[in-house]
Amino acid sequence: MRALKTVFMGTPDICLSVLSALKNNDQIDLIQVVSMPDRPAGRGKKLKSPEVIEFCKNKSIPFFQSEKINNEEFVIQKWKESKVDLIIVFAFAQFLNKTILNLPQVGCFNIHTSLLPKYRGAAPIQYAILNQEKETGVSIQKMVSKMDAGDIVHSKKITILENETGGELYLRLKEVAAVAINEFIDLAIKQNLHYTPQDESLVSFAPTIKKEEGLLDFKNTPFAQIQSKVLAFDPWPGTYCYLNKKRLKVLEIEMVKHSLKPGEVSKELGLVIGCLDGSLRLKKVQLEGKKPCSDIELLNGIREEIKINEL
Repeated sequence: MRALKTVFMGTPDICLSVLSALKNNDQIDLIQVVSMPDRPAGRGKKLKSPEVIEFCKNKSIPFFQSEKINNEEFVIQKWKESKVDLIIVFAFAQFLNKTILNLPQVGCFNIHTSLLPKYRGAAPIQYAILNQEKETGVSIQKMVSKMDAGDIVHSKKITILENETGGELYLRLKEVAAVAINEFIDLAIKQNLHYTPQDESLVSFAPTIKKEEGLLDFKNTPFAQIQSKVLAFDPWPGTYCYLNKKRLKVLEIEMVKHSLKPGEVSKELGLVIGCLDGSLRLKKVQLEGKKPCSDIELLNGIREEIKINEL
């Protein structure tokens, strides 16, 4: 069978392993990559291309950038004329209209970093850790008009490691996605794709996380939930509290044996705070405007009484 004429749509770094897999797969004819437009970045606010576009430039892959690919009639017409077989979407942040969804012969397929129907939405990696799941994975699903709701055609499951951060799980799933897409392509070439409808009664969502969600509420939250948030939100958006009205990033915590009421603070064993079901130590922190340090180093520079989350 001839190579499948393929269009890939994606934007951030997590796409690169899949894009590389597509480029290097002899069964794929990668005719174009679609991504978001360049954005201002850094202190100088200079225009910066998405990671996917930088990859395409380095590898001489044809690409197109658009804020709304649905409106690019000229590009869509070219795909029709080229008789595109397959469209692969991964972290693209745009919904596709029915014209595009119905265009390729094999279909439009989306890669999602959760075991659908769990955690539809923008932040499945963080929510899996936040909710203390034991496993997660990558799903490839036939795209429909509803977000992440299409039939599953392939999935790969992995175990979430103890104390694994969002950033660490991101890197592992990035590589799992590349393996999954190659397996999917083999199935597609052999015309051996099986479509499994998602059980709508098991659907859960992982909406975009906002920075303010990183605020830690020691008084009303048990240790396990605080720990899960610290892990899930590392490296972004990060977790924090307020120490004497200054923002204090919380980078690492541990449970300690100390009899403190929820919200009460002690400096005896480091920076220790009572939570809903015990006491925890803010083992590694970063005060606004300062470098990361241990809680002991932080306390050495503080003479006044310590107040947490009192604004």
